[in-house]
Amino acid sequence: MNFPTGTVTFLFTDIEGSTKLWEVQPEAMQIALARHDALLREAIENANGYVFKTVGDAFCAAFMTAAEAVVAALAAQLALTGEPWPEQTPIKVRMALHTGAVESRNGDYFGQPLNRVARLLSTGHGGQTLLSAAAQELVRDSLPAEASLLELGSHRLRDLGRPEAIFQLLHPKLAAPFPTLRSLASLPNNLPLQPTSFVGRESELTQICTLLTTARLLTLTGSGGCGKTRLALQVAADLLDGEGDGAWLVELAPLTDPNLVPATIASVLGLKEEPGKPITQSLVEYLKNKHLLLVLDNCEHLLDACAKLADTLIRQCPRVHILASSREALGIAGELTYRVPSLSLPDSSKHQTPESLSPFESVQLFIERALFQQSTFAVTNANAPALASICHRLDGIPLAIELAAARVRSLSVEEINGKLDQCFRLLTGGSRTALPRQQTLRSLIDWSYDPLSEAEKALLCRLSVFAGGWTLESAEQICSGDLVEDWEVLDVLTWLCDKSLVLAEPSGSSTRYRFLETIRQYARERLAETGTSEAVRERHRDYFLVLAAEGEARFQGGGFGEMMETLNQELDNLRAALEWSLVEPQGAEKVLRLCLCLRSFWSHQGYYSEGRTWLLCALARAETEVVSPIAEAHALAAVAWLILILETPGAAQKLAERGLHLAQVSGDAEAILDCSNVLGNVLHVRGDLVEARSAFREALTHAEGVPPESRLRAVLSGNLGMAEGSLGNYKDAVPHLEEAIRLNRRSGRLHGVAVSSILLGEVLWRKGDYPEAQQLSQEALRLSEEIGLRQEHAMALALLGSTLQELGERERAEEVLRAALQGMREMGDINGIIRADYYLATNYIGMGRRVEARSPLHECLRLAHELLSLDSGEYVEVAADLVALAPEMPGAWELAVRLTAAASRMREDAAQAYAASEQRTNAVRIAAAREALSSSSFEREWESGRALDWNSAMLLALEACSNA
Repeated sequence: MNFPTGTVTFLFTDIEGSTKLWEVQPEAMQIALARHDALLREAIENANGYVFKTVGDAFCAAFMTAAEAVVAALAAQLALTGEPWPEQTPIKVRMALHTGAVESRNGDYFGQPLNRVARLLSTGHGGQTLLSAAAQELVRDSLPAEASLLELGSHRLRDLGRPEAIFQLLHPKLAAPFPTLRSLASLPNNLPLQPTSFVGRESELTQICTLLTTARLLTLTGSGGCGKTRLALQVAADLLDGEGDGAWLVELAPLTDPNLVPATIASVLGLKEEPGKPITQSLVEYLKNKHLLLVLDNCEHLLDACAKLADTLIRQCPRVHILASSREALGIAGELTYRVPSLSLPDSSKHQTPESLSPFESVQLFIERALFQQSTFAVTNANAPALASICHRLDGIPLAIELAAARVRSLSVEEINGKLDQCFRLLTGGSRTALPRQQTLRSLIDWSYDPLSEAEKALLCRLSVFAGGWTLESAEQICSGDLVEDWEVLDVLTWLCDKSLVLAEPSGSSTRYRFLETIRQYARERLAETGTSEAVRERHRDYFLVLAAEGEARFQGGGFGEMMETLNQELDNLRAALEWSLVEPQGAEKVLRLCLCLRSFWSHQGYYSEGRTWLLCALARAETEVVSPIAEAHALAAVAWLILILETPGAAQKLAERGLHLAQVSGDAEAILDCSNVLGNVLHVRGDLVEARSAFREALTHAEGVPPESRLRAVLSGNLGMAEGSLGNYKDAVPHLEEAIRLNRRSGRLHGVAVSSILLGEVLWRKGDYPEAQQLSQEALRLSEEIGLRQEHAMALALLGSTLQELGERERAEEVLRAALQGMREMGDINGIIRADYYLATNYIGMGRRVEARSPLHECLRLAHELLSLDSGEYVEVAADLVALAPEMPGAWELAVRLTAAASRMREDAAQAYAASEQRTNAVRIAAAREALSSSSFEREWESGRALDWNSAMLLALEACSNA
């Protein structure tokens, strides 16, 4: 039998679900496996194939041609399909074929094609045969009789490299179709595409995957450049399956603030911060029943924060596993550590040949990366000893080997080895004793840095100011200047990529660049040595200040969703800009401006705590310098708004009043409007409706001092209309809201149009004009979808659901309100959650579904109670309606009357008017209670309810909701 060499087609197979079959039917499985082996071996050998490895039930075979491999695969599948397998051991085999050039020695193969075909096999299903694009290209015109190929599209395999076009072998006698392939695209994860292939580490992968089956926390340790991150990503890819909740990478290298670790993990998982709840608590609740793997990458500079959070998660989330990478262990109970070893090394003291070098991972990595630089690169008998020496001198450190391999474009292997010898002799004063790994890497980066042109050195150092990567545009604007003109940046950046000092990665329709963390730290140290660090950081801050300002401007118009995506992508750079502004001399004014430009971003994306923290830090910094009182007033308004979302209104009110005082002293009308608007919202949330209306009215008296196109004029007009509507003054409310819509339309602020339409719709709903309210909700839905407004979309859904239930479409209303509630929860909008719960509970009660109404009503009452919302009478009335649906409950009607009376007192205290639907429901409930109770009983319960204070009434409603 021939041993294929050179370009080879591989056929890999395994049995689907074999582990379970062995556990359940070991004796029957032994008989079935013997028959399986015989059928496969016969099919492979009849097609001139060579079986070079079997592992358990898996076959690995090689063929000189792709056509022979397809013949073998088809024959094997037909034989397996035709075999009368026992019912308890149904044998279904998946197969994969791939063609590529490999190294061969002693009856075995080495090279990337083997990894590729193994990853291709892992995506398939029992009975399915898959071909890569390379194999398909060679067989498409010479398929066996009746066979054909079905294109399954492009899929990301678990080697995290380039996507692969996959084809399925079809035959009339074989099963088809199959479920979706188990590729990265079909499994929950955020694992990034890698620009280079994963080499070696088979033993490490097996060990780590095995450890993670039992370990809840496993930390990969080792010095910079040893490949911890790449190994962790490959482990995560290998552990993905179709049953769990995925694998999620959390990149911590860009962070400097330990307090942001929980929020960063939450952001990766798509979890929004909930007002009034610590983000760690939200994480625990979200992950408590999830089965997933968290990869915490680069923990070393945030050890305490990572350790504390990891300890919390592994204690309270039983199915969450954490794989961390760090230069040292986290040091908590239950942690296992795994020191990432060097890549396997050849013995440089022995004479080496291309064949003897091929099994070693360090050599494989060098060859792989060298071929990327020079397609004609080859290992020969002449350069093999020098290659062995290079790998040995570099201690098998992956990053060091990649940097050395990048030099093959200009130097021979022998020349690279000679220069390494000189470099390390200089480093150690002539001593050839073993070098510390980190010193080895530093000297290797020195060696890669020193030959760079002055332009390359300058750009490399300046790029270190970025956190979390950069775009070509940002590099051109921030890093150009002396030695590198803006038009030269692309070329110089490309050269740095060619030398493996910068990574270029696809990002949508563009390219994003980044450093490995070790290179970034090195470049930052070099930048500090140049004495230009402050100037570059200032340009970085100013660039992202402009970007943030553009985001704030777009918040009111088109392109908002796209801009929010950009700001999220640049979040680490925005944080770096804020950090620099907080420490640079005379930076208080800039940090205030940057915070103000990010206020809408923080609010809309749910970064409430983070925004509050930055604003409070900026305000504290402002106390040490002379800053514009106008900017300080706006900042106080912004932080008051975020605190209103996160906490009870008291603290927010003090800040808003302080900001208003500053604004009034400065005489700036825009600042007065801003602070007055926030203060009015604070009062409205507290239930002080009359005072809220006064605040909005007072603010509008200053509106003449701002331009007609000012956003705040429209906002205040809309908020005044909202307050008038809550007070039942519909005649006054509607014109204010219509004016807000008109002002927003005239200035092209689509966001403002959407919000004002929702507010007007709510007023019309309260008035009883349901068709008009429905029309406005649908217009707001269209606008929010058009410009990507998630929070407003949820608000519009809530309004639509409330109108549908009043129009008698309660089944559709239920569906819409559930979607609204989900949207509010995703955004962490506590007030929105309360309203959606209220509408949903009333809808269920209207359908007589008392049990289903309990949960949303209880949450509505609980959150309103925690928020100290004084205008909660309508929620207490719904509790009365719930009780009225359970007349068999002892004292039901007495309790319903008591709750109704308590609600009437609450409404009077807050000056809250009844909506039209509330008036009807109230009248029906009171009439039914009078009929059920004697006159004296009714009056006694009514007086009892009226005597309750706000807190007692809310607690009574919560108790009633639980018992009804």
